[in-house]
Amino acid sequence: MADSPWPWIRQERQALVDDLTGLSADRWTTPSACDQWTVAQVLAHLTSLAKLTPPKFIGTFLTSGFSIDGVNAKGVATESAGGPEHTLSELRSHVSATTSPPGPADSWLGETLVHSEDIRQPLGIKHEYPVEALTRAIEFYRGSNLIIGGKKRVAGLTLKATDADWAAGSGPVVEGPALALLRATTGRSAALDELSGPGLDLLRTR
Repeated sequence: MADSPWPWIRQERQALVDDLTGLSADRWTTPSACDQWTVAQVLAHLTSLAKLTPPKFIGTFLTSGFSIDGVNAKGVATESAGGPEHTLSELRSHVSATTSPPGPADSWLGETLVHSEDIRQPLGIKHEYPVEALTRAIEFYRGSNLIIGGKKRVAGLTLKATDADWAAGSGPVVEGPALALLRATTGRSAALDELSGPGLDLLRTR
């Protein structure tokens, strides 16, 4: 495991920028795998996160009625205003940024990995994520209920990657590719179809 997740964050930001460069205009409005956002809006969210600093976050948080959803909505609106090509250009210029809202750096690794796949999956873009980064992000989310609720979602289950020498937790096993385990831990129900094991039915209920 790397000492810091930032090299992976930079690597995956750049890979996403490369994959989206030249995307046709009609595909930016494709529904993403993240709630009600389009792929362009998820890109705007990632760009907003790359540009946020703790003071900027706190200011927006206060003016958003102490709502994380409000902060995210404002960030998406701001970064979407110039159109998706401009958003992509902004992310390109912030690939190496290490600014972020308050919180552990592993949370921004998770955001980068999960939201990148939220964009790629509906567009049919295949990408090989570093498996060590994926399992590190799973470890983070399975230990935290903050915002995502990953800890509660996978409590009492053993998660086992079939593409890495990695397992965590206790209880009935849920196994599959590390990317699918990460997406399921963060509430992407479509990832459940890539998983198996005696604990899968319980995970489906959550």
